[in-house]
Amino acid sequence: MDKKLLRTQVRHSLQKIDAEQFELSSLNIKKLLFREPSIIKGKTIAITISNKQEVDTKKIIESLWQLKKKVVVPKCNSKDRSMKFYEIEHFNQLENVYMDLQEPNPECTQLVHPEEIDCIIVPGIVFDKKGYRIGYGGGYYDRYLSRFDGMLISLAFNLQVIDDVPKESFDIPVDLLITETETIDCLQNRKELNS
Repeated sequence: MDKKLLRTQVRHSLQKIDAEQFELSSLNIKKLLFREPSIIKGKTIAITISNKQEVDTKKIIESLWQLKKKVVVPKCNSKDRSMKFYEIEHFNQLENVYMDLQEPNPECTQLVHPEEIDCIIVPGIVFDKKGYRIGYGGGYYDRYLSRFDGMLISLAFNLQVIDDVPKESFDIPVDLLITETETIDCLQNRKELNS
């Protein structure tokens, strides 16, 4: 099955989650995330601002601030499909951009370079247990991750996880995938597959 069709199917399924289930599942994912050593020990965490039916990241960000972590959020440049991360200390440092997405306002936030980031929470729509994902089609993350060597984590509802995501040579898989019921060691799954 091609990426476009998978993306459409999973998005359709996400729209069917009722508000109560969505909130409960997001909370369970958050609890599992905060058990991870890379989150406990990491000083600078990169994360997107969730939109519509994505796992709620605003509550995660609030908890990261409470733990005195530096929270950095991506700003995308559609001209060259590049992405930079800026530190936010409160949500009013965000601005609404295309498709009602929220990104940091560079005029009131500080640029943070890849080598300063300990862990990136990588967004996506469809995932497999080896850590491969289907994103939103822009390729921003794959470009950025090609020069990042820290921890990569993705958050997803169980219905977003399939057996096998179609992949290309430039796709960079994540190390961990956290759902509402489990933490999946994608790195280990890839090692087992290759052994």
